[in-house]
Amino acid sequence: MTATLVKRSISIAGHRTSVSLEEAFWLRLRAIAAERGLPVAALVAEIDATRGASNLSSAIRVRVLETLAPAAPES
Repeated sequence: MTATLVKRSISIAGHRTSVSLEEAFWLRLRAIAAERGLPVAALVAEIDATRGASNLSSAIRVRVLETLAPAAPES
């Protein structure tokens, strides 16, 4: 698997947007959505609604990482 960005279009709250993520993040995002019984677009909309000031691609990567493992304690 490569670290090349893959751009995909997705509908969020009735409008289309493009998101660029590495294939590994797309695969895991799909798996998380399936585990929760959600379409990918619904999971991305949930992430979008709670992302604050970060960009959507970054917020998705953080959510995927948080789902894989709990946050490490701060030093």
